[in-house]
Amino acid sequence: MRHFLTSLYLLGTFLHTLTKCTMSATDFHLDGDYLIGGLFNIHYAHGGIYQTKPQAIDCSSQPFSLSDYRRFQMMRFAVEQINNSTYILPNVSLGYEIFDHCSDTKNFPGILNLISVNGLIQPWFEPLKNFSRVMAVVGPFTSTDALTIAPLFMTDLIPMVSYGVGSSRLSNKIKFPSFLRTVHSNDGMIEVIVKIIVHFNWRWVAFLNSDNDYGRDGLDLFIKKINGTDICLAYTNALNDNTNYSQIFEQIEAQKIHVVIVFAPEATSEALVETAVQVNFRNKVWIACDTWSINKRLSKMKGIRNIGTVLGVSQPVETVPGFNNFIYSTKRQTFFKNEAQNGFCNQACNCSYVTPEDIISADASYSFTVYSAVYAIAHGLHNALQCGDGKCSDKITLFPYMVLEELQKSNFTLLNQNIQFDENGDFKSGSYSVVFWNQTGDAQEIGFYSFYPSLQFFINNTMIKWYTDGDVPTSLCSAECPVGYVQKQTGIHKCCFNCEICPNGTYINITEDRYNCINCKDTQWSKKGSISCDLRVVEYMPFTDNWAILIMVGAWALVGMTLSMSVLFVVNYNTPVVKSAGGPMCFLILGCLSLSSLSVFFYFGKPTVAFCVLRYLPFLLFYTICLACFVVRSFQIVCIFKIAAQIPKLHSWWMKYHGQHLVITVAFITEAFLLLISYLYAAPKPYQDKVWYPDKILLDCEINPKAISCSVILPLLLCSLCFAFSYMGKDLPKNYNEAKAITFCLLLLILTWIVFVTQYMLYRGKFILMFNALAVLSSLYCFLLWYFLPKCYIIIFQPHRNTPKYFQSLIQNYTKTISQ
Repeated sequence: MRHFLTSLYLLGTFLHTLTKCTMSATDFHLDGDYLIGGLFNIHYAHGGIYQTKPQAIDCSSQPFSLSDYRRFQMMRFAVEQINNSTYILPNVSLGYEIFDHCSDTKNFPGILNLISVNGLIQPWFEPLKNFSRVMAVVGPFTSTDALTIAPLFMTDLIPMVSYGVGSSRLSNKIKFPSFLRTVHSNDGMIEVIVKIIVHFNWRWVAFLNSDNDYGRDGLDLFIKKINGTDICLAYTNALNDNTNYSQIFEQIEAQKIHVVIVFAPEATSEALVETAVQVNFRNKVWIACDTWSINKRLSKMKGIRNIGTVLGVSQPVETVPGFNNFIYSTKRQTFFKNEAQNGFCNQACNCSYVTPEDIISADASYSFTVYSAVYAIAHGLHNALQCGDGKCSDKITLFPYMVLEELQKSNFTLLNQNIQFDENGDFKSGSYSVVFWNQTGDAQEIGFYSFYPSLQFFINNTMIKWYTDGDVPTSLCSAECPVGYVQKQTGIHKCCFNCEICPNGTYINITEDRYNCINCKDTQWSKKGSISCDLRVVEYMPFTDNWAILIMVGAWALVGMTLSMSVLFVVNYNTPVVKSAGGPMCFLILGCLSLSSLSVFFYFGKPTVAFCVLRYLPFLLFYTICLACFVVRSFQIVCIFKIAAQIPKLHSWWMKYHGQHLVITVAFITEAFLLLISYLYAAPKPYQDKVWYPDKILLDCEINPKAISCSVILPLLLCSLCFAFSYMGKDLPKNYNEAKAITFCLLLLILTWIVFVTQYMLYRGKFILMFNALAVLSSLYCFLLWYFLPKCYIIIFQPHRNTPKYFQSLIQNYTKTISQ
């Protein structure tokens, strides 16, 4: 709005300037059936211009710009080439009205001339009567100029095809519906700059932008582009005519910034770089935008090597065939002859001293964009006039908006370059060149960024000679952390940090998050300072393990021994030794010992629900029956030798009601009931122990303490009773003393489980399952080896001690001893 109000305010200067600024203008004007407007900064008004009365600026009195003058000549050449062509706009002549647009606020007469007819501007609310023959405008070059004058052309949808404007604001088609450009917006330029920074891993940068629409737009886009990257904007400053460049350099040096991005017009950039050379601001990497990246004067300036390495992004320089010949032929006709024809204000140039060689060797950037802008308009006119078969329709009344419609649909090839516009009027194809100022002062192309047909970015690092004479310079606030360390921010910038090592169980993934340690999954582990997690080793005792095989062989041996002893006892069933061992109860004990050994086999292999249940159930149930049998046997021994004589009724009751069978049955039913309750409450189930070892997962069975305590109460009680009864019979006859054998077996049983519990508290691992199985097997072997094996030995090797007479003598001797 500010730009638009300024333009309306300066409308009053129009007539005054019309009378003041008339001079020869043969190169600025060419008649034709249709006119194209042209706006070029042939001269450039530096700084503020103070005036005491409203009048337009005389551009010819301002500093001359050779590169812009070259672009001006490129437009003239393109129009002449089109007029001489037979395939585009046949029988239609194209003219132009070009103005030297040297100021964005005091240069409106030329603009108003383009939209007026005979010095008058058609009011917007009146019916259209007279129309300007200007169908489109080429230019302007700068963003501020475009934002200032664009509203005047947008109203009547007069196409503006800029060859140099980069501001992304002009991509807004609601505000600027008829604006197009043959250059990419600042968005593309900033994208390339960011890619260069990322390519060389620079993170601590300064961004110096001009204090105008172009520079501010570049800064805003740069901030958006680096969001989410590792790049930090350490310093920024807006440059204008009053900027103290020396102070800026001191501030950059104080912050140890080694990469400086300069996003400003050519004149501002020249002043900045010249000051850097003068104050000896050394050893930096400079990244130039396209306005000064191939500036030939700066690149060959004395002392320019001292400022460091200059990289830049530029418009690709395309050689336009025939342009050099056009310049030489124009020179022979003498530039700007003082003819009688009078021109409008700012259609003059006092530049007769410029030679063709000067023009040809001038900065060629943006020349092709001017050339393609003129051709795009010509193609739009060609299509709007329905040209074909060597002629164009003469029955069409052409309006600018009709040309705009065709322009937006442009799709043609020019010098092997595809010319297209997207829905925002931005240039769709083309590319940028990445350049390096080499030792000879030339802007050497070292890479590119192409937009069409696909996005591609490339830099040849080997072509760059850095000021360090070796490796790529670094630009970091803090040095990179060692592997396995995270960055802990120390200030407002994420690039400034301390390094902290990741603890055990965590790791750092710098591609995802370099600021936080990531916890490993439950199935993984890591050492301190890791960059990844390793899978935990899953441990359990497989059936194929040597220890497992050995224990299972022991279990099968136990079964074999119980079977052999059972056969031996059957054969010698009526002998005193078998009867003293318990008679028929022996077979129940031996059978339960064999069935208890089933538990041993389920301590190996990968745990399942069935394995976990069978790991405890057979042993607890059948071993309880064994203990109940030994309780009964201990009680019977004590009862026969000690209680029967003192309490005869107890003995007779025990014999009458078969007390031994009753006790064993009650014990079995009770234990079965307790196991059922405990398993219904919380049955053993597989679980993964991930706590004991950080690098291992132990596969085991989880047992509920409350549930397991319910099922072990009865075995503990029976063990206690058995021990009490057997201890009471410790002084019975030597060869008839089963009580002593039972006591010794119980002591071994208790010792076995004390050792296992101690081991379980000190060690966890797959071998704890082996120890558990071994404890179960030892519990079974206690009774088999120390209770039944001695009796087998007597039956086989000492048959003389297995006679009723021998046993009667022992009992008589014991009775005599007691009576005495």
